[in-house]
Amino acid sequence: MVIPWPAWMRALDRMLVRDLWRMKGQALAIAFVIAGGVAVHLLAAGMLSSLQATRDAYYDRNRFADVWAPVVRAPEHLLRDIRAIDGVQTAAVRIRVPALFEPPGTVAPATGEVLSIPDEGEASLNRLHLVRGRLPVSGRSDEAVALQAFADAHRLEIGGVLPVTLRGGRRNLVIVGTALSPEHVYAIGPGQFVPDDRLYGVLWMRRTALAEAVDQDQAFNEAVVRLSRDASEPAVIADLDRLLAPYGAPGAYGRKEQISDAFVSSEIDQLITMGRVLPPVFLLVAAFLVNVVITRLIAVQRSGIGLLKAFGYRDRDVVAHYLKLVCVVAALGVLLGGAAGTWFGRSMAEMYREYYRFPYLLFQADPTDYLVVVGVAAATALGGAVLAVRRAAALRPAESMTPPTPPDYSRAAGGWVTRLAVIDQQTRMILRQIIRWPGRAALTVAGVAASGGLLIGSLAMLDAIEVMIGSSFDVSNPHDVAVTLIEPRSRSALFSLGREPGVLEAEPFRTVAVRLRHGPREERTAITGAPVDGSLSRLVDRHDRPVTPPPGGLVLSSDIAAKLGVGPGDRVEAQVTEGRRPLLHLPVTAVVDSYVGSGARMQLEDLNRALGEGPQISGAWLVVDSGRTDDLYARLKAAPTVAGVGLQGEAVKRLSELIDENLGTAIFTYVGFAGLIAAGVVYNTIRISFAERSRELASLRVLGFSRADVSYILLGEVVVLTLLALPLGAAAGAALAWYLAHAMSSDLFRLPFAVSPATFGLAGTMVIAITAAAGLLVRLQIDRLDLASALKTGE
Repeated sequence: MVIPWPAWMRALDRMLVRDLWRMKGQALAIAFVIAGGVAVHLLAAGMLSSLQATRDAYYDRNRFADVWAPVVRAPEHLLRDIRAIDGVQTAAVRIRVPALFEPPGTVAPATGEVLSIPDEGEASLNRLHLVRGRLPVSGRSDEAVALQAFADAHRLEIGGVLPVTLRGGRRNLVIVGTALSPEHVYAIGPGQFVPDDRLYGVLWMRRTALAEAVDQDQAFNEAVVRLSRDASEPAVIADLDRLLAPYGAPGAYGRKEQISDAFVSSEIDQLITMGRVLPPVFLLVAAFLVNVVITRLIAVQRSGIGLLKAFGYRDRDVVAHYLKLVCVVAALGVLLGGAAGTWFGRSMAEMYREYYRFPYLLFQADPTDYLVVVGVAAATALGGAVLAVRRAAALRPAESMTPPTPPDYSRAAGGWVTRLAVIDQQTRMILRQIIRWPGRAALTVAGVAASGGLLIGSLAMLDAIEVMIGSSFDVSNPHDVAVTLIEPRSRSALFSLGREPGVLEAEPFRTVAVRLRHGPREERTAITGAPVDGSLSRLVDRHDRPVTPPPGGLVLSSDIAAKLGVGPGDRVEAQVTEGRRPLLHLPVTAVVDSYVGSGARMQLEDLNRALGEGPQISGAWLVVDSGRTDDLYARLKAAPTVAGVGLQGEAVKRLSELIDENLGTAIFTYVGFAGLIAAGVVYNTIRISFAERSRELASLRVLGFSRADVSYILLGEVVVLTLLALPLGAAAGAALAWYLAHAMSSDLFRLPFAVSPATFGLAGTMVIAITAAAGLLVRLQIDRLDLASALKTGE
């Protein structure tokens, strides 16, 4: 039964529907590529705005501080002077101490810190977001609130008891509540690479209870400040440093140096980078596909366009017809991309909420983001169609009634291909088809190369992380355990650690907080002193070659050197911010591109000498017998002088889990979108070629060519173009990997440029597989080719 057209539908609109139905495969392929660009843009822009909005709202609601000012010990009455500093809106003082925890059922030592909250009510700054239970009762010295992630990792119930070691004193604390904190959105301990909720925790106790436990009665060791709207952060920090200098202050710092916020800000920067790189690639490919498809459609409908104009249709009617067709395809792409971007965004928002420990994080793209993608998608599609549509408008009725001039293969490359005797007739036909449409062939190669480049660029992130892990753990820090002492002790502490059960090797280290200055530039960091012949922790360059500090020299990480504007041969001032606070003048002897963290290193003996102290150490790196770790961990947890224990094996394991859970999901998403480009480009190329050559292919079948011969002629073209695109895609992918490695690096970590042969091979295999799948779809249409109808169809 024939369904009649509605009476209100114009003839051109009916033609539009028929065209869309005939080219539904190509239209869907273009729509999917547009959808990929729209989805990636919404995913990046939506997550960016959602993460920023959530962070800002959470910080504001819980009154997150702007400046932290640690001290050794200062009297409480200084709070009045801190509040009187120009630019300070609110200030509070508190106690912050490192701790060792012994969660039930956990053998490995868990480290962390305990913070004080006021004896009554909530804190004025850095307020807790209570998830379960309540705050400790004032006057109770055995109650605490635990960080939610730490409590969940150990299944700590309300009313459960947690043994805690504070400054060598052991006590049992009752967990009365669990909470989230704006200071611990990304909870990570000193020296850790990734957060580990099992081995790093935070507790909060009432002020008086904690002061009694660590001998800080009527005193504090950290001030926190929230700035007024127009305050100058550097000026406030300078005033705080002058006020607190007599009390052992190492120097105040702002949010940029607060470790939790630094990681969140780094993630925001990475979202900006991804949103800047990927969507334009999708949309450029979509523009190319639109141009090719509309050009082909106009070529097929050449005589029809002439008839329309002969019957009185104006140029603008013809132009409007084809632009409406393009707008329908673009609208479909926007709808699919909007739905996919929103769905992926909500999934990633939940992942981010768990990873960064926000109390809430809802994916909600800004309305302007949707308007932007609609406008950009429309501009992309219309921009790709405008040249082809202009040709349709320029056709005159008499001109369009005659078929286009056939290509001349007698000259140049066409003639050369025709005379080749070493190739068979079918291959000669493939090469002539490529020569017939060199522009389209070049764009097809570019589109497939772009998809291959995106695949390689996305997968190379895993290569870069693998290299970073191998260099940072296996080469630079091959030790098993890092033990940090509460305060520097004599070299005899190393011998004590070396005699602990299961310790096979021990090397000392000394760390000291400093302010490095070079001219007007200043940077807070720490200098680590290590044995000159040490092997358990060493600096290595980008080629994993050890860099040993020469006598009296200082080796800097590349980010610190860049901030100070120094290089080998320059001298820096190092103002020590602890102990007797000597001012050191040190030569920079080398700059090392380290992958993780920042800092400086000297020979241990040189650092001890510069500080004017004897052979003192801050801790030790250990190699341990894996079969005796339980005994060692039990001894370390009971040691009153141990402030923290870092486990390299657990860090690597946790990092691998995070890559699988979070980064793997994100990379899989981008790889899927990159596959859309390859599928869209390849399918359109084959489908357009099939539509243009259906009469030719039918003629060959009638002349005795088999289906395999005809398929080879049709599909061989895209195979040749795909093979040409693979090396170009490899080069583009390497360039993209290099750009992402630099653009996504931060002060916290620096990704190496690394693309393994396996990544090139996997990306190439995926492109070839997509080409084969697209070819198979069109191959099925060759089997269904109606020879009689095809031969009756004119050019």
